[in-house]
Amino acid sequence: MKGLILAAGEGTRMRPLTANIPKPILPIAGKPTIVHTIEAMKQCGIGDIFILAGWRANRLKDVLGDGASFGVKIEYVTQEKRLGTAHALSMLKDHLSGRFCCVYGDVVVSPAALRKTLKESISMKESVMCVAPVADPSRYGSVEVANGKVTGIWEKSTAPHGNLINAGIYVLNPDIYDFIAKTEISPRGEYELTDSLLMMSRKQDLRAQIIEKGWLDVARPWDLLLANEIVMQEMVPEVKGTVEPGVTMKGPVHIGEGTEVMTGSYIVGPVYIGKGCEIGPNCFIRPSTSLGDGCKVGNAVEVKNSIIMNESKVPHNSYVGDSVIGERCNLGAGTKVANLRLDNRQVPVVVDGQKVDSERRKLGVIMGDDVKTGINASIDPGTIIGEETLIGPSALASGYILPRSKIL
Repeated sequence: MKGLILAAGEGTRMRPLTANIPKPILPIAGKPTIVHTIEAMKQCGIGDIFILAGWRANRLKDVLGDGASFGVKIEYVTQEKRLGTAHALSMLKDHLSGRFCCVYGDVVVSPAALRKTLKESISMKESVMCVAPVADPSRYGSVEVANGKVTGIWEKSTAPHGNLINAGIYVLNPDIYDFIAKTEISPRGEYELTDSLLMMSRKQDLRAQIIEKGWLDVARPWDLLLANEIVMQEMVPEVKGTVEPGVTMKGPVHIGEGTEVMTGSYIVGPVYIGKGCEIGPNCFIRPSTSLGDGCKVGNAVEVKNSIIMNESKVPHNSYVGDSVIGERCNLGAGTKVANLRLDNRQVPVVVDGQKVDSERRKLGVIMGDDVKTGINASIDPGTIIGEETLIGPSALASGYILPRSKIL
């Protein structure tokens, strides 16, 4: 069986993190999101994988290459005009002539749940649509299931039909192309795969595979934090770098090649530290923290439940909690990221000029690439900072800050 990963989308709702990085390669538990999917496919016997690329396709190809480093063969198809998921599948008709597995590139499922789901779906003869239970299906649209079969599919609706939604994982027989050919353009101006599947369900059995737990919709940048927590629960501890005497490590900790952890560092796992990092001395890294390659966490720094991407540095006397920091950022000495409101209420975030509920009681900063802060800068809870912004010494950053701004 061959595999297909749809990774052509622009990921605008994840800005500023996706200003330079395609959403499928945003890191979770030390790996690009899409790599977790590739590894699960391989473990289920899927060795030939097609990736539909579009937005920042070259960046995606640079990260994944030909798949040899993951033990699979990867081929790319570029979707120049993104006309919907059904249109995306139609571009692979000549490559996927047999039964195949299709996964959305930004799907986040715990590795164990994804492997289980794929194995059970592959074993069935009919086409399979995976579904997941959520508290509020009106945000997504809903899927109706009866006797293990899909009986209805609705896009976003004020009156959802049950609590199951499309999980973005399918195992499809080649006759799906017959239904795609009959699919009309939707009110959103796209050819929707769900419309094709609905037609299929009216003509033949479309099996439903329920993912009971471990599935997560990453719709906004701060959702990466919960995804990171879920995936890191299965992380295997490994030390490839250098750990000096006087370092304390508790729980599962991954330390990449070329990383140096200096005396006095205190690390409580699960924690992932990439390659070529400089850690310590005398720093505190708390659970569910993921550091990319080439990062620095210096003296008297505390980092908690955060994702810090490649080449970003938190050199000394700073605090970062419940935050996502982009690539090549540098925090000046004494930078403090607040992650809890004084009234203990859930943290609101300004998105597109509108205040929305993050549904998180603790949330620090969402910081785009190449941001720099001066000494003693302060950042309020729920702040979003666009790429290449400068936050001056002793300045207070709050709300939504546009890319390439200066806060003095």
